[in-house]
Amino acid sequence: MLSKKLEKALNDQMEMESYASFLYLSMASWFDSAGMEGCSQFMFRQSEEEKEHMLRLYHYILEMDGKAIIPGIKQPPSKFKSAVEIFKSVYVHEQKVTKSINNLVDLSNKENDHATFNFLQWYIAEQMEEEALMRSILDRINLIGGGPQSLYYIDKEIEMINQAEAAKEAAEKA
Repeated sequence: MLSKKLEKALNDQMEMESYASFLYLSMASWFDSAGMEGCSQFMFRQSEEEKEHMLRLYHYILEMDGKAIIPGIKQPPSKFKSAVEIFKSVYVHEQKVTKSINNLVDLSNKENDHATFNFLQWYIAEQMEEEALMRSILDRINLIGGGPQSLYYIDKEIEMINQAEAAKEAAEKA
């Protein structure tokens, strides 16, 4: 059974994951309208992944006899300056999520909740992967540079990353 403090913190995390899903969906829309289909598909997949993260929390809270509160989500931005700005903001957002997960781990330790501590280990590994992926994307964008054709090459690079990540996920599910 979850303590009320941990239940609230997990519900807050569920809200953060939900917001990330809508934020990434908004970014996918921006990329799509900019003709960057590879980036759009990548962000759409990221949006779906964040939704899965939220649902994982939802089911865990219920499994632990808690009450999962479906969050109201604030409107994510819909206008962005550039593809580079989007990926930089995603990296910053993922760092924020990592910090929040780490705080949950600390709280589960403080509350002596070993089940929640164990449950959160998946999120720790996931956040390590997410941050590494975003750093890798930013490194590639920096290598491509800001020339006139850079958006085309960025889009193609992200498309290849997306295909590799989708294949990896499919293999893990098989």
